[in-house]
Amino acid sequence: MDVKKVEREVEDKSRELGRELDGHDVGDDIGNAGDEIRKDLGNTGDDLRRGVDDVTDDEPFKDEPR
Repeated sequence: MDVKKVEREVEDKSRELGRELDGHDVGDDIGNAGDEIRKDLGNTGDDLRRGVDDVTDDEPFKDEPR
């Protein structure tokens, strides 16, 4: 399990719960949508970086000068 993904999920849920404490309004929906977008972009960035790292680790002769 990816620690950053779990951290983002917990942050989003705690913000969402905090917004609901005083009742629900449109601003809550906008804030929740923004949090979801931020979380998804962060997770996608991490996945892409991990994929690039995996590809470069498997590259033959990567340590030899070209």
